[in-house]
Amino acid sequence: MYPIIRMVKAIVASRGKRRDILEPISTWHRAWPWDIDPWKDLNNGRIITLFDLGRIALAAETGLTATLMKNRWGIVVAGNTTRYRKRITMFQRFEMRTRCIGWDQRFVYMEQSMWRKGECCNHILIRGAITSKAGIVAPQKAVEAMGHRGESPALPAWVQAWIAADHERPWPPEMPAA
Repeated sequence: MYPIIRMVKAIVASRGKRRDILEPISTWHRAWPWDIDPWKDLNNGRIITLFDLGRIALAAETGLTATLMKNRWGIVVAGNTTRYRKRITMFQRFEMRTRCIGWDQRFVYMEQSMWRKGECCNHILIRGAITSKAGIVAPQKAVEAMGHRGESPALPAWVQAWIAADHERPWPPEMPAA
């Protein structure tokens, strides 16, 4: 089940806050019993769902949400890669850090991480596409509509390597018949 109450909390907590698209944000969360898998860890699928909450807060605070609504645009995840490194168990509190790394001609790149007691537990790289009825909206157009002036910073080498590797991946996937 999608954490609707948490989503509303993220939106309400972001009200009145304003930051540039390239400024990072930090939010705090707790692993509740319904977030835990049979191995007593924060479930990997729930981790990805909770990362949504950080992006919702970032979108609200940067004006992206208002820009999407004004222009009747949407935003979708167009790819991601996740690292799971440290356990988060029931009732543990953790910090989520979210930031926009930059953009290219088609996609916006964001990274998020979950931290507990000064250690990074999980990290995700997200590629998002801003969409309209006509197709993908150029990210530069969207960030300018949000009030950001300037080009994207250079994407880090590891992000560029991920983009290049993803271009090599076959689509549709070459899967044997069951």
